[in-house]
Amino acid sequence: MNELRKIKRALISVSDKTGILEFARALGGFGVEIVSTGGTARSLREAGLAVTEVAEITGFPEMMDGRVKTLHPKIHGAFLALRDNPEHVGSMREHGIEPIDLVVVNLYPFQETIAKEGVTLEEAVENIDIGGPAMIRSASKNWRDVAVVTDARLYDGVLDELTETGGSLSLETRRRLAALAYTRTAAYDLAISSYLADQLTDDDQEFLEEFNPLENLLIIETDEIFEEADEEDADAMPEFDALDLEKAADLRYGENPHQKAALYTSDEQGGIARAEQLHGKEMSFNNYVDAEAAWNLVQDFDGLAVAIIKHTNPSGVGTGATNLEAYRRALSTDPVSAFGGIVALNRRVDAETAAAINEVFTEVVVAPDFEPDALELFKRKKNLRVLRVAPALNENPFEYKQISGGFLVQSKDLYRVTESDLKFVTERKPTAAELGALLLAWKVCKHVKSNAIVFADEHRTIGVGAGQMNRVDSVRIAAMRAERFGLPLANSVVASDAFFPFRDNVDEAAGYGVSAIIQPGGSIKDAESIEAANEHKIAMVFTGFRHFKH
Repeated sequence: MNELRKIKRALISVSDKTGILEFARALGGFGVEIVSTGGTARSLREAGLAVTEVAEITGFPEMMDGRVKTLHPKIHGAFLALRDNPEHVGSMREHGIEPIDLVVVNLYPFQETIAKEGVTLEEAVENIDIGGPAMIRSASKNWRDVAVVTDARLYDGVLDELTETGGSLSLETRRRLAALAYTRTAAYDLAISSYLADQLTDDDQEFLEEFNPLENLLIIETDEIFEEADEEDADAMPEFDALDLEKAADLRYGENPHQKAALYTSDEQGGIARAEQLHGKEMSFNNYVDAEAAWNLVQDFDGLAVAIIKHTNPSGVGTGATNLEAYRRALSTDPVSAFGGIVALNRRVDAETAAAINEVFTEVVVAPDFEPDALELFKRKKNLRVLRVAPALNENPFEYKQISGGFLVQSKDLYRVTESDLKFVTERKPTAAELGALLLAWKVCKHVKSNAIVFADEHRTIGVGAGQMNRVDSVRIAAMRAERFGLPLANSVVASDAFFPFRDNVDEAAGYGVSAIIQPGGSIKDAESIEAANEHKIAMVFTGFRHFKH
């Protein structure tokens, strides 16, 4: 259903008048009658546009310094009346209420006011909008019949649709605009609540904490309301963003015992936060962080894969025809670091694999499902946490890092390289076996803290060098780990999450007998790295993008 509604009458009342004259003039071109208030009406009239003032409709002048002007049945009835309800239509006719099809409202600049140095409480209070949120909420409730526009950046998209449809807006657009409108008023009220709470005493703050009804908040990004955005804006980050969060559980503590912590869930379905814990003592803060890292890693493999994670870095990753084969390969990379680690599998866990995992002290096992016999074996380990995880649905495309004074927001690193993406830059090209090993190493490298180096063969990691201050040390550490556990470095491959700034990385890797290297490329000294690879008869491929993880 995508029912169109003709826009015949619009109410415009805006504090931010950016673009409003052009928008109102364009509406007039579609034959839309414009109703307006106060300063907005004056601006439109001075621009030569025909305007009906709200006071002419209500029979009441604006009063109390503009605090009361639109709070009237002839305004809100024009928003709320259901056009296909005979009783509503009869009430409109009886009381002389004409329907309004489009509401264009933005709110008093409360946030901007309180951001000013030296602002008084009285000044802040006078910038609390009452009529605006009331109109937005009334009109949004009736999105079946009424469109609500709360941001100047939406004007072009609305006009584009009016042009395409001959003056109508679709049900889909009206629904999207209503969702945005309600989250705008939610954000506005939250700003007011937060400001007023800051004015309270400590006792009053405790009162608020005890009775605070606010559990979640969702802000919908204006940029995503209209799908047909300009190409140059299509990749823009959202202008507004917040998380829809609800407290799911208190945790014993955070990263350390002196830190408080809790688990919050978002509106996403699936994922680690909503995992079903089938066994074991309660999850800790660090368990959740490591389980997320492990789960994300195995989700990057289409084929069967097992990852063992320690402090968010993979100590080993293996693939194979069975879970057991893949697990043993992952464990062989670093059986010492696997002690107290997190094991993630991307296939249903069988009893044979469960028995093998039980041989090593493991904090958490994460998988999409477990055979009954496997679960029974895990339940013999009293403290082992067992999580059944479903892939995340309606997943938030962004990730967040808090810094003092705010947050950094970025799109998730979801890009996967395939053989067709690779650029072969050396005289010797990799063999089919080397290509398989390179792609495995590259997948794992994405999940290793930078500077990241991964040695691998076709089926498993051989050595992992994580989080070093220079890349040569990462090469040495990865090789040292492999040698420690007797794994063959000769004819293995190396992945680097970022380009080699100098040829010394290639020379260092060559000393361990590697046969192929995968790296992003892009250094001003790429030619030196390529020359070094040619000298050592190493095949090197470029991916064209990096995988920093900080």
